[in-house]
Amino acid sequence: MKRFKQIVADVKDCVAKHHTTNMTPLLWQFICYPPKIPLRLHQEQLLAKATKFSVAVGDPYFTNSELTINAFKWGTGKTRVLISHGWGSKAADFTELISALLELPELEIISFDAPANGSSDGDLSNLLLFVNAGKAVIAETGAPDIAIGHSFGAMANVVALHDLNLKPKLLISIAPFILLQENFIKNMTAIGVPNEAQQAFLDDFKARYGIYPSSYNMPDLYRFDASLNHWLAYDDADMMLPDTYLQSFLKEHPSIRTKNFSGAGHERIIKLPEVIADVVEEVKSIVGRL
Repeated sequence: MKRFKQIVADVKDCVAKHHTTNMTPLLWQFICYPPKIPLRLHQEQLLAKATKFSVAVGDPYFTNSELTINAFKWGTGKTRVLISHGWGSKAADFTELISALLELPELEIISFDAPANGSSDGDLSNLLLFVNAGKAVIAETGAPDIAIGHSFGAMANVVALHDLNLKPKLLISIAPFILLQENFIKNMTAIGVPNEAQQAFLDDFKARYGIYPSSYNMPDLYRFDASLNHWLAYDDADMMLPDTYLQSFLKEHPSIRTKNFSGAGHERIIKLPEVIADVVEEVKSIVGRL
C-alpha cells in the first residue's frame, strides 16, 4: 500500500505543477499497480491449512519473464470450486467464505494470488494476466464445477472459462467489473488527471495492445447463453462500480439471477455474512445434484 500511495502522490504532484505532458509512464503505474495489504492472523491460519502449489504464467506486458503464481487448495471433495479475487486483493481475502464452504465435505476449494497480487510474482498486472493465471490454475487442477469471482476476478473468470470452452455447473459473480475503460477514467479523474493526459494514456494503451481498453468490457466479453446457471450479487450503492453499468449489462442477460445487498460496500461484500450464507446455499444446490 505504501508504494501505491507514493504513486498517487507523484501523480498529484505532476498535476499540481502542470507537468502532465509526459506523465503516461506514471499513469501506467497508477493504473496497473495493485495495492498490497499484508495478511492478517486469521488469513495466515487459513493458508497454513492449505495444500500449496504454484503455476507459471508468462508476462509479455511488463517484465517479459515467467511469473510464479502461488495457489492454494483446501478439502478433498469431488466438487471442485475455483475462487478468483479482485484487483489489489488475494486468495486469503476470501477467508470467511472459504471457511464457510469448508463445512461442506463434498468440496475441493482452489484459489490463487493473481500476478502482482498477494504472494505471487510481479509488480504490475492487467486483466489478461489475471485471465492467464486462472487458465494455468485450471490446467493444473482440472475444470471447476463451480467458479466464484469478485470484482476484477469475476470478469477474469468470464474470459478464462469462455476461452477454455468451459461451462461450470454454477458461476457466481460478486460485484463484477463491467466497463474497464470507464473505471480507468474514473480513477484518473478522481486524482485530478486532466483529460488530455488521460487520452494520452488511452492512446498509449492502444499503441501497445492494438485496442483501447473499452474493448475489455463485460457486455462484449460475456458470451454465455441462458443455459448457464449464473448467480450475481451486487450493491446498488457500490462507490467503485456504478450500478447503471451493471443494470445495462443485466438487461441484456435476464437469465442471470441477481440479489442486491445495498450498502454492503465493494470490498466488504465478500465478507458480509448474508452474502456468504447465500453463496453457501447456491453451492449446496449444486452439490446435491452431482
